[in-house]
Amino acid sequence: MAQWRALSMRAVEPNGYYLPEWELAVNASARGRVGADMLSAWRDASTLIGLAPVISMWRAYKMPLPALVGADPYGTLCTPLLDRDVAEEAVTGLLQRARQAGAHALIFRAISLDGPAMKAFTDVLDRAGIAPLVLQSHVRACLDATGDADELLREALGAKKLKDLRRQRNRLAEHGDVRFEVARTSAEIAAAVETFLVLEASGWKGQRGTALSQDDGDAAFVRRGTAALAGTGQCEIVTLRAGQAPVASAIVLRHQDRAFYFKLGVDERFAKFSPGVQLTLELTRHLCADPAIRLVDSTAAPDHPMINPIWRGRLAIGDVLIPLQRRDPVVGLIRAALGLRGAIREPLRRIVHFIRARQEKS
Repeated sequence: MAQWRALSMRAVEPNGYYLPEWELAVNASARGRVGADMLSAWRDASTLIGLAPVISMWRAYKMPLPALVGADPYGTLCTPLLDRDVAEEAVTGLLQRARQAGAHALIFRAISLDGPAMKAFTDVLDRAGIAPLVLQSHVRACLDATGDADELLREALGAKKLKDLRRQRNRLAEHGDVRFEVARTSAEIAAAVETFLVLEASGWKGQRGTALSQDDGDAAFVRRGTAALAGTGQCEIVTLRAGQAPVASAIVLRHQDRAFYFKLGVDERFAKFSPGVQLTLELTRHLCADPAIRLVDSTAAPDHPMINPIWRGRLAIGDVLIPLQRRDPVVGLIRAALGLRGAIREPLRRIVHFIRARQEKS
């Protein structure tokens, strides 16, 4: 645990979902996400330099093929942690451990394609005459938090849309003073996470049966993970209230100079006031005012109708197949199997994402 935490502080690229407090909470009880293994690379017996939680290809795709797949940390980002001072050495160690485990390939789902971690993998593989294969890619919304929030919002939404949102906020204020609250301490987080869980379950997620509070393991994971990260100053829960009534709440993780917008819950009774958008506007101002944060990853679905118009930056995210040997026919079989699976599932996945994104819009 101490080595994992030390590595996260030296990571060449931040990933709040692979912080030890978060991933261990996921692995302990989250629905369908327990029992991950750990690929690790060590410089010596006391210095961890690379780490990637993984599961078998059978578990990830129901395919009995010899590949290891990045474990889903309940946030759509599986970029491994690599020591910034020896990133390529860390990559070499991870690849070696994967081979020793009997794998012919590594598959990283939802990895940052243009970041320094992927560059380190590409450079190491290039010297071995191996090329990684991008299985699918997309872009998602992010926020450049180094700019002025109000200027960014004016450029993104325009004067007319902002005026309409101010009108909605004024109507929301008829239910009581509108306040934006940020929970940071352990006691504040413990109370705020319960508010978040209630709000998330009050809408369409609750109706569909996928709200975190509707599964004991998921509820335990989010309580444990947020509490643990509160202790390291790497979690905030933001809440928008009208009077005493919470109308929207969201969990935000922090790692190095980056924040990660995990999940949003809203009270559907206030839907006509766009509570999720109102909260996101306040969150934008909050994070832009924080000099420690340079970038905010929405971790949202591509083309998300709520966040995309507000945060106009884009991050390239993709699934990457990394062969562990040159000219390995087994890798060709893995690639073909994934291609066939994608051809069958992708149209359905896009429909489901579109429907869910429309439901989340508020």
